[in-house]
Amino acid sequence: MSDPIRVAVVDDQALVRAGFRMILEIEPDLAVVGEAADGDTAVALVESARPDLVLMDVRMPGIDGIEATRRIFTGGAGQTRVVMLTTFDMDEYVYAALQAGASGFLLKDVQPELLVAGIRAVHSGESLLAPSVTRRMIESFLERAAPVVPAASDRLSALTTLTTRELETLRLMARGLSNAEIASEFVVSETTVKTHVGRVLMKLGLRDRVHAVIFAYETGLVGSGA
Repeated sequence: MSDPIRVAVVDDQALVRAGFRMILEIEPDLAVVGEAADGDTAVALVESARPDLVLMDVRMPGIDGIEATRRIFTGGAGQTRVVMLTTFDMDEYVYAALQAGASGFLLKDVQPELLVAGIRAVHSGESLLAPSVTRRMIESFLERAAPVVPAASDRLSALTTLTTRELETLRLMARGLSNAEIASEFVVSETTVKTHVGRVLMKLGLRDRVHAVIFAYETGLVGSGA
């Protein structure tokens, strides 16, 4: 049996942390390796425990979850992934959290089975957001946020490393198409599409599909009306 997925739980409410711990520790492939009640402690916890995944509350006293996430990845988080915990769907901070390095988000009242499935999905490199939801969320926040700063030259040059098929794969991902839909568009197998997606992420230095979509919007590869 492979090693369990190491999870850290960060929330300023002790009852919330205890609830998540109870849910996770029932699963044989999950292990809670630490808890934190604020952003500063969360950053220190990641540095010491090196969890595979952090469940991170957005709103906390002192350093909030977004800033903590930013510091975690600025400090070199290795393979650690961060999933934000929010109270309301389409929380206004979600886009900022994804920009900071988070791999998706969950509502705090998520059903236990969905929480566990989400953790496993993110650990395997997937997103917690369905493609169509990803697109709606990215468009919503790009329209409401301050104008995006023009993409840096290194980001634009990174696009030139993609093949024509990989570039089109990125465009279709940003439009909200699933792997199955992209496969239908290209008339290839889903396995082939997964290979294209993997190469896009590798060449652009991105952790997952959500960040690929953000990259596509922020570099101007696609626009909100794409």
